[in-house]
Amino acid sequence: MDADAAAVATGIPATTGRAGESLLSTRIRAMLSWPAERAQAPADPVAALIKAHRTVHSGSDVALLRRAYVVAERMHRGQMRKSGDPYITHPLAVAEILAHLGMDGTTLVAALLHDTVEDTSYTLAQLRADFGPDVALLVDGVTKFDKAHFGARAEAETIRKMIVAAGQDIRVLVIKLADRLHNMQTLDARSAASRARIAGATREVLVPLCDRLGIQALKRELEDKVLLFLDPDEYGRIDSMVSNRPDWNDYVQNLVTIGSAALRRERLDGRVEPRPRHYYSIWKDTRQAGSPVPMDLPRIVVVMDGDEADCYGALCAVHQQWKPIPGRFKDFIAAPKNNLYRSLHTTVLGPDDQMVEVLIRTEQMHRAVEYGVVAPYRYPARPARRSGLGLFGQTRTERREAPPPQRQPGEHAWLRRALDLEQAAPDAVQFVETLRCDLAEQQIQVFAWGRQLLLPAGASPVDVAYELGTRTGDRCVAATVNGVLTPLNAALTDGDVVDILVSRARNHPGPRREWLEFVKSPNARLRLSRRFTEPEVAAGTVSDRLQLGRAAIGLALRRRDRALADEQRLASLAVALEYPDLDTLLMAVAEHRVSADTIVDQLIASVDNQGEAARSTPVSVVAPRRDAADAPARRSSTSLAR
Repeated sequence: MDADAAAVATGIPATTGRAGESLLSTRIRAMLSWPAERAQAPADPVAALIKAHRTVHSGSDVALLRRAYVVAERMHRGQMRKSGDPYITHPLAVAEILAHLGMDGTTLVAALLHDTVEDTSYTLAQLRADFGPDVALLVDGVTKFDKAHFGARAEAETIRKMIVAAGQDIRVLVIKLADRLHNMQTLDARSAASRARIAGATREVLVPLCDRLGIQALKRELEDKVLLFLDPDEYGRIDSMVSNRPDWNDYVQNLVTIGSAALRRERLDGRVEPRPRHYYSIWKDTRQAGSPVPMDLPRIVVVMDGDEADCYGALCAVHQQWKPIPGRFKDFIAAPKNNLYRSLHTTVLGPDDQMVEVLIRTEQMHRAVEYGVVAPYRYPARPARRSGLGLFGQTRTERREAPPPQRQPGEHAWLRRALDLEQAAPDAVQFVETLRCDLAEQQIQVFAWGRQLLLPAGASPVDVAYELGTRTGDRCVAATVNGVLTPLNAALTDGDVVDILVSRARNHPGPRREWLEFVKSPNARLRLSRRFTEPEVAAGTVSDRLQLGRAAIGLALRRRDRALADEQRLASLAVALEYPDLDTLLMAVAEHRVSADTIVDQLIASVDNQGEAARSTPVSVVAPRRDAADAPARRSSTSLAR
């Protein structure tokens, strides 16, 4: 990870931040803005972490957290950040951010240890033995590949490895986002060029990734820091406007009062709260409108205690109270965004003929908007209570009838899509390019063949065809948009209804190379690139190469009448040969940068040199092969292929 920024204090002031910030955002901002040179560190370095964790998970066992901190502090001892502060302050701050998000103890342990395998002598095998396979999976998922062994492909391979690991456990991505948030919050220790480079990479990949996972609590902080480092003058101008608006708070509070009264008149149970925009959102709207001054409309959110039907009832109450502005209504409850965001959006003429934005959602939707994939960890399903409100404000009915589901990582639509792209991409570089395309911030929603499709802004009918299927895309010959015959390279707009016309001819020539010049969607770009671009080497996926390297070593062992009982000895040999880990060694074998015979000879020598007693023990790693039939079974039982 980036050892690049100042350490932060661990205390979390219980004060309220700027208008419109969530409690989590306020706490994170306060935590990371305390001066690093404060007088004395707390006697218990993990006290603030444990307090934050038990605020959400009151009955959690923190013994493992303390042990993880001890290991992390010992391994990082002597390492310093760019600011000169001890390195341990970084993983501790990352763990605190995750604790305030409401993540579980396993995630916090992994956060404390997330840089040990990458930056210290602590091996993944040691970590797995000390803290278990779940923590090892999370740490391995955020551990970068070594540039010394992977060269220019290291960054792409790391991103692909992280996405593949997230397919097994989504918490890998959550740890990565918290890690980047802390690095962004403490980026002042880097040079101006480094700040711009890191902020640009954050805006290009990490912010859209955070949006896809629906974690707005982190996204707001990341976006504001991106704006601060990429356009400090504009950030300062917006900050001055927000800080010096006359009577803004009084106007918004009046909206809350009037809106609450409108709900009561309709006998609807809910609350009305201010929901001002954060700085990056103001900057984006101002830029899109071409306004010479920052644009920030008053905004409120209506959170209903009931179900979806109550949201539409609240919409009627709002429109009866204030005149709606035509063309400014969006229903993201009936048609959720690709990050599962659900709300009703409307704009009305409020008091003094001021335009006001109103968001309407249920309590369950409100939690999902704020925390996304993290919500099931922060609000786990619990047994129904007999009376009153449950923990985190859940009512008896909500607990009994609709507890928050524990969504499995593979159920997340965007992640499934990313994993499909990973399997289809010929190499890591192509996958990352496709992933960046899929993470395009601006998206449109179109309808085709009875399906709702989300595509990058500027997508064409060809993009729609490939979303419907590879065969449909390859045989696409024409398209109609809203019932009108349209060129295949025409840019679609939000809400278009598209019909794809497909050739049934056996001799159809297939797709055209020039389609690559205008397609936007990752599916279309990937399919067309694979058809018209000849790769230099069929690199295969990471999993393919790991299996290939393992198979080459297994073949070399069989030629010597040996078999691999487990891979601990091989992992130790990888470290002795100055490879960062076993995976890197297997990659090197698969890519013919080192001979499998050479590795096996050294592996056997390391065992044989221990003497006859070591070779005859039942736990010997490399033992004489008993027969050809049982060797494959032993290898498959210990396979590390992801």
